[in-house]
Amino acid sequence: MSSGQFETRQIGNVRLHVCPSTKFKTTMLVAMFQQELSTKYVTQTALLSNVLLRGTEQYPTMLDLKKKQNDLYGAGLFGDVFKRGERQILHFGVDIANEKYLHDASPLLEEAVGLLCEVITKPALEQDVFMKSYVEAEKRNRKQQIEGLVDDKIQYAAQRSIEEMCKNEPYAIFINGQVEDLPVIQADNLYTYYQELLYHCPLDLYCVGDVDIQKVVSLFEKYLPSEMFTSERNQLNPPQTTQSVQQVKTVVERLPVNQGKLNMGCRTHITVQDSDYPALLMYNGILGGFPHSKMFMNVREKASLAYYASSRLESHKGIMHIQSGIEIQNFEKAVTIIKEQMEVMRQGQVSDQELEQTKATLSNQFREQQDRAYEIVQSHYHSVLSGTNRPLEQILKEISQVSKEDVQKVAQKIQLDTIYFLRDQGGEADEKN
Repeated sequence: MSSGQFETRQIGNVRLHVCPSTKFKTTMLVAMFQQELSTKYVTQTALLSNVLLRGTEQYPTMLDLKKKQNDLYGAGLFGDVFKRGERQILHFGVDIANEKYLHDASPLLEEAVGLLCEVITKPALEQDVFMKSYVEAEKRNRKQQIEGLVDDKIQYAAQRSIEEMCKNEPYAIFINGQVEDLPVIQADNLYTYYQELLYHCPLDLYCVGDVDIQKVVSLFEKYLPSEMFTSERNQLNPPQTTQSVQQVKTVVERLPVNQGKLNMGCRTHITVQDSDYPALLMYNGILGGFPHSKMFMNVREKASLAYYASSRLESHKGIMHIQSGIEIQNFEKAVTIIKEQMEVMRQGQVSDQELEQTKATLSNQFREQQDRAYEIVQSHYHSVLSGTNRPLEQILKEISQVSKEDVQKVAQKIQLDTIYFLRDQGGEADEKN
């Protein structure tokens, strides 16, 4: 059996993607709900990821759920929210041993599907709504998490630079929600929203492991309510990706920090759906994606200006984030050198070594994803969200064919949008760029 090849079965309005593979001794099950990334839903969706893991009808406490996982040979149960472009994804999963590798042939696959579906569809309730104590506890946890962002200065600077760059765009919204929403969220209105999400948001189910596809289909049909397959699911808007930069914004924020955080946001005008996406991957790899990249070598190694310096893509939104940690007085120098690296790439100055090294590193990265079941799921879901399917063999081939001219063509499309600098509260270092 091959690894990384999914077969998709449509069960009513729900998609089930199964990747039969003998590569893994465990079976991974994941459910992905898509919601618009919007101020209307963001906090409720984020809260649900924790409230549903508090307890279920059959296992009403976290301790009961933990015991159940232990009974299933230490199954791993997880749930969280993340964002892709302007979608907020609520996901839950179970990773369980494959019964074929155990002495007693317990029906572990069925138990795992049952547990995942129980978490999603049969939460612990009181008076037909969520348990008030669970909702209130998770509101407190979520408040702490949102307010605690400022304590992680790297993450804080990354989020703030996105907020400044994407003002009035859904992408600016913080994935963990907004503190001001929490007081109005109660057990009853959160439960009403949960029902709406369960039956009307796009849902993709995943299974990776040494399994029979039809068996997986029949198990989900058995354990999920039939209305989940028959109810109408919403069509979500595609992300806004066409903004053109009129003028580069420079934003300086002061907090008690010892090390400056310099973040630069760029519009690439290329998304995962575009034919020059492989060339964009190469561009990012050469600029700042890897330890051999221009930014790492020139900003960190040669000029000794940064503690870290890298770039990464958000390929559904068409954005590139540049992040670096610098001494506060080196702000101007660091911005200048980073801009220089972007300019030399616009001029087509990419060495054969940079090109070949990046192709090799990028290709290895894609191959290594096939060694982890969860990453295989994420990689496939990437294609579901974008409506663009690039199997492993295809993306490797496309990367191998990218030329210096292709990279230069991408470089000429990229526009610097926002320079964000988090610095200390003292000193009067020149903040003009």
